[in-house]
Amino acid sequence: METVRTLQDRIESRFPESGLGMLVKELLVVSRENVARTHWIQKPNLALRCLAAGLSLAIIALLAGMLLQIRQFKVDDYTNFIQSLEASISSVVFIGAALLFILSWENRIKRGRALKAIHELRAMAHIIDMHQLTKQPESCFAQPQPARQRMLTPFELNRYLDYCSEALALISKIAALYVQGFQDTVLLDAVDDVEDLTAGLSRKIWQKITILENLGRTLPAVQHPAGDWKAPSSAPSAAGLSPGR
Repeated sequence: METVRTLQDRIESRFPESGLGMLVKELLVVSRENVARTHWIQKPNLALRCLAAGLSLAIIALLAGMLLQIRQFKVDDYTNFIQSLEASISSVVFIGAALLFILSWENRIKRGRALKAIHELRAMAHIIDMHQLTKQPESCFAQPQPARQRMLTPFELNRYLDYCSEALALISKIAALYVQGFQDTVLLDAVDDVEDLTAGLSRKIWQKITILENLGRTLPAVQHPAGDWKAPSSAPSAAGLSPGR
């Protein structure tokens, strides 16, 4: 959370009221929610654990009762013994199936909540990628400049792309928190998918940064009017961020 807040401050100081800054602000809110979610996932569900313990005691009681009945039966009570044994085994099987269902139910509840949060982080990674798609290195050296876009100097564009890469890295680290205290193969695969996604998007961004540095050594940058970053008069909300900003 402190790292996300630091990144938000850095973006706001250089690109105030930008779409990327608003997105990282939303990421800060998500990171706070994820702290509560991970604590909830790591805690045992006491109600289900008590129910599972009760079923386990019932199985033990049935087995003990079955052993006592075996000792009481005589040789001529063979038919009654078989019927009692069959009923006891059936009860143990049914209670054991219910016990396995309850034990797996807790994992399924936690897994579903964690997968929902992972999906939210995956969506935010795609939104960050949409923000950097329109930021082309050639725009800093092209003549004439597009009038519909805010002009960025090579240094500003480098910082903007670097902030996008850092935000993707933070999304990956937030996703990894869910498997820190909850070992689940399905959830682990989902977290690995998010890490692969953010790593792939980050590689695209660093390719742009490399191209920008190479162009900066060979071409003169376009001289933009003096002044700091100025966001448009109507900034989009966090729910409808504009990819072009």
